[in-house]
Amino acid sequence: MPRTDPPRLAIGVAFALAGAWLAACGDTQPTESVMQSPGATDGNAFTLVSPEFADGGAIPARYSCDGDDVSPPLEWRGTPEAAVTLALLVEDPDAGGFVHWVVYNVDASASGGLPADWSREAEFQGSNSFGSIGYRGPCPPSGEHRYVFTLLALDTMLELAGSPTADRLTDAVAGHVLAEARLGGIYRRSR
Repeated sequence: MPRTDPPRLAIGVAFALAGAWLAACGDTQPTESVMQSPGATDGNAFTLVSPEFADGGAIPARYSCDGDDVSPPLEWRGTPEAAVTLALLVEDPDAGGFVHWVVYNVDASASGGLPADWSREAEFQGSNSFGSIGYRGPCPPSGEHRYVFTLLALDTMLELAGSPTADRLTDAVAGHVLAEARLGGIYRRSR
């Protein structure tokens, strides 16, 4: 019966050639690939950051109920070219998705941002879980809580009346999200 597996010598030669090829390539290190948003400008990923806290870092007290309770500064880049507007939700997943901020119809730009305390004068803001309109900062009843800032790049202007809830915003953006960027922060009260 004829033998169907390759001879061991051929396998050894193949491994030797592969090893020589890898050695000839030098000590190149594998690169980390970054997920790109569809249609992101200049090849940049759609990202959201704050100059006041790192992703996963502590949110300063100024932006909480223990401080001035003003919205933190936010910056974004890599917005898809097809984006018409941006929407922002800030939620506390440790409190069952308690909503701290609902914003919509922010002019889309490749890069941009919102200054600290932007919420006080801005239009197109919705109702938070405190029962008010605009930003209300972290105010966990106990322990440390996480806060997620989600920025959505949309292909349309939203037709929302009044001060929509997060659920109404989520329903309105369905089928219109081009990209999503997230920034997380933590907060523990000092009392």
